[in-house]
Amino acid sequence: MQTPAITQLRGYALAHARASAKSGSLQKRMNDRILEHYLEEFVIGSDVPAAETETLFDALIGSDDAALLAKTLSAWNRKGVAEDELFAFASLMRGRMKRINSVHETLVDAVGTGGSCAKTFNVSTAAAFVIAGTGLSVAKHGNRAATSSSGSADVLTTLGIDVDVDPSISERSLNDHGLCFMFAPRFHSLSKALAEARRSIGSPTIFNNLGPLCNPASTPHHVIGVWDKHLLESTANVLSRLGAKRSWVVYGETGLDEIALKGTTLVAEVGGEKADIFEISATDFDVFTLGTDLPSNCTAAESARLIRDILKNNLKGSDVERLVLINAAAALYVAGKAADLPVSYKLAEESVRSGSALDKLNKLIASTNR
Repeated sequence: MQTPAITQLRGYALAHARASAKSGSLQKRMNDRILEHYLEEFVIGSDVPAAETETLFDALIGSDDAALLAKTLSAWNRKGVAEDELFAFASLMRGRMKRINSVHETLVDAVGTGGSCAKTFNVSTAAAFVIAGTGLSVAKHGNRAATSSSGSADVLTTLGIDVDVDPSISERSLNDHGLCFMFAPRFHSLSKALAEARRSIGSPTIFNNLGPLCNPASTPHHVIGVWDKHLLESTANVLSRLGAKRSWVVYGETGLDEIALKGTTLVAEVGGEKADIFEISATDFDVFTLGTDLPSNCTAAESARLIRDILKNNLKGSDVERLVLINAAAALYVAGKAADLPVSYKLAEESVRSGSALDKLNKLIASTNR
């Protein structure tokens, strides 16, 4: 049920719909009034009722006031995003997004939400080529950086891939080569002001979590890294409610939004009625290392160099390569490519050694630059 304040605001908006069509400024004022209302609600700790999801979402993508957007998102962060809020907004975004159709029955996305306190390089992006090199199809969904030095779109651009292509090209790449990149702005109608607001905050918002939950290829399997261990179970529950098959949501002990090479990683496995929570470490992949030889906070150019060196076997046996391989192996495991993690790791390693992973990179470059 909608609150009286929102019912009044919606009534006002409907009463002035014709005028709004003639005057964009009136609609912008309405969007800002709605944001101001929710800013107050978040400050006092109130959640967004499911019936009001569309009202707030439209205001978020319709406002041009980046400062107000930042205040609203920041207040939401301080309150904490509730599981039902995350589910409602993910459902709405999925309902509105452009989609691509896959001829592959089994496909996966491995992605981090960004915003983690421990930043390395674009591990999940590197893992996508390794996974695809084993023959498991990958529909990679991502964007430019909002809370880090390099987003997936940034590093892929540096690698020579045209990320800003029509969805039909992404679909063809996925069906022809078993790998595609879906640039979020091509599939989701958000706004420049919202992107500006997110960058100005400098810390994760609900949209960091929403992106991985709204894959345009509707991948049945996922490995999603979260920046906060308190998001682990709620994200897994939302993924389950959205109909995902066996998937992992992970949080590295060192603060990584991916499976960590050093220490333990918390995992919430989706696949049953309730998420199964457990811990893993690199030793579960038969990998034994202190995990201390890793770069930090790499730029897009630095990440691109690392990814090329990994795929060319120039970093054979290094911790950088091992970090990519264990994350690729996790995706292979949840998608049923192998029965256990050590075998999955060997498959990932062979993808690099054989040159198959590098071939997938070259095919993605070619398919997006025709």
